[in-house]
Amino acid sequence: MNTDRLSSKEDFQRLLLDLLSPLLPYYTTEKAGIDLGVTATNYDRRAILLEAFSRPLWGLVPFWAGGGSAPQFEEICRQGLIAGTDPECAEYWGGFHPFDQRFVEMAAISYGLILAPETLWDPLTEVQRDHLADWLYGINEHPLPVCNWVLFAVMVNLALKARGRRNDADMLERYLNDADTFYLGDGWYQDGDSGQKDYYVSFAIHFYTLFYAMIMEDEDPKRCRVYRERAAAFAKDFIYWFDEGGAALPYGRSLTYRFAQVSFFSICLAAGVEAFPAGVMKGLIVRHLRDWLAKPVFDRDEILTIGYGYPNLIMAENYNGPGSAYWAMKTFAFLMLPDDHPFWRADAEPMPALMEQIALPHADMLIRRYQNHTTAFVPGVFSPAGHGGSPAKYGKFAYDTRFAFSVAKSSFALSEAGPDSMLAFLINGYVYMRRICEDFQISDSSVISTWSPYEGITVETIIVPTEHGHTRRHIITSDRECEAADCGFAVDCGGSPDSCDGSGGGFSAADRPESLLLHTAADSAQVSNTCSSCLVKSIQGCGAGEIITAAPNTNLLHATTLIPAVHYTIHKGKNELVTAVTAEYRIRG
Repeated sequence: MNTDRLSSKEDFQRLLLDLLSPLLPYYTTEKAGIDLGVTATNYDRRAILLEAFSRPLWGLVPFWAGGGSAPQFEEICRQGLIAGTDPECAEYWGGFHPFDQRFVEMAAISYGLILAPETLWDPLTEVQRDHLADWLYGINEHPLPVCNWVLFAVMVNLALKARGRRNDADMLERYLNDADTFYLGDGWYQDGDSGQKDYYVSFAIHFYTLFYAMIMEDEDPKRCRVYRERAAAFAKDFIYWFDEGGAALPYGRSLTYRFAQVSFFSICLAAGVEAFPAGVMKGLIVRHLRDWLAKPVFDRDEILTIGYGYPNLIMAENYNGPGSAYWAMKTFAFLMLPDDHPFWRADAEPMPALMEQIALPHADMLIRRYQNHTTAFVPGVFSPAGHGGSPAKYGKFAYDTRFAFSVAKSSFALSEAGPDSMLAFLINGYVYMRRICEDFQISDSSVISTWSPYEGITVETIIVPTEHGHTRRHIITSDRECEAADCGFAVDCGGSPDSCDGSGGGFSAADRPESLLLHTAADSAQVSNTCSSCLVKSIQGCGAGEIITAAPNTNLLHATTLIPAVHYTIHKGKNELVTAVTAEYRIRG
């Protein structure tokens, strides 16, 4: 994917169509679905096809609203809307049940009916409009999860209202009030009653409330002003989730949506929220897209895959289908900007001046910016229900823009447990790590959490960022003797296409023997390659260095990794261990 030139509106329009054109051969006969694969989800096959149909609209709709033209997609999308909402059609999307995935996909369709009615609504016959409006209204007749989903109903009712169709004003108001109960302060929300603060704050809650602010300014000025003020405050914190090279923190769920990570800044531009100058936001978006599109995130037919840095089902949630990744098209919200907007004339500027270290209390996070990479230290707060792999996605000690984290394949061996950035206990042939914390404190200088990996064992972990990494002090009270490994970041050992210079070249198998350096000592272990290095060293406690060969495809960014660790013996009673972790990421050239 060529991203050498990303400046003009035409450049970004071309990129969008380059990303979406490979989908054209995969539309179903009546165009109401896109059939991209056979992997399953926790929703039915018809909803999987609908999801793949709807998600490209997140990019196509602002493209059309901003004056773009793609006749083939325009005709296909109209046909799909007609077929999918016609109860007599073989590709009818169907009726509903509580918590139906179809409600999720209604948001993108509603986005289109509001911003691009001349493409998706006006050409339809009256009967076809009736079918579409009636189908959308179904979201008002079934319960929704108490989370960002309530804003899907807001989007639908706004669209029905805009097109002069039956809508539920009382429900619209109720769901907006529900979303307000998620608000924490300083621009931060949590995702409903889960207590989680992840990318859903940015690419869902803020995205939809800012869209509301765009179209309801005259009717609801007070609420719209509040939404803009919250977004402006959030932006000052959220920018710390990105490093100077454009990479974002791999943290939390739904990471298969990839470059949707930056879509918050796109909707800020569209909504007129000037959290940073246009050139700064343009630079962030451009670097982010280039960083992502240099990775092998597509299959042989240039279709976005399930995964993160490469195709990977191990890290997927139960709701990740073959078309789910096209939520990433939300990033193209800025395409709706008029041709004379300053964004198109601005140069892509570097990151603004930021603090080296900052506590984000509403995010339960302490962030440290290092040269070429950024690390977030967290206490491990998340909903125990989860959607797949939640302990790995929220419970690690540290999350880094360039090292990423690993997800377990099993708990039978360290190699399969994905124990990077964790203190992993080995008990009776199983591996136990922090799943969720029982108590925590976050200050400007440390993250303290209390947790229990196993009945009879309690751990207090104090994380303190340092100039080149961090230290971990573990105060362990145990009713048994066991072993534990304090693990550093997983380091690429297989020539990943995620290269140091951003070109996508990585280091080849041929130069691996020279570029990959391994070292173990009585108290430390280190893994280094031409791009990155991680050293783990015991400062207090009797620890021995070891290097764990992680099971393939467990790490989000690199298909094969090695994890440096210090192996400790845990005695009955009180144990105090201190481990220093040093990490470095280098850019060649």
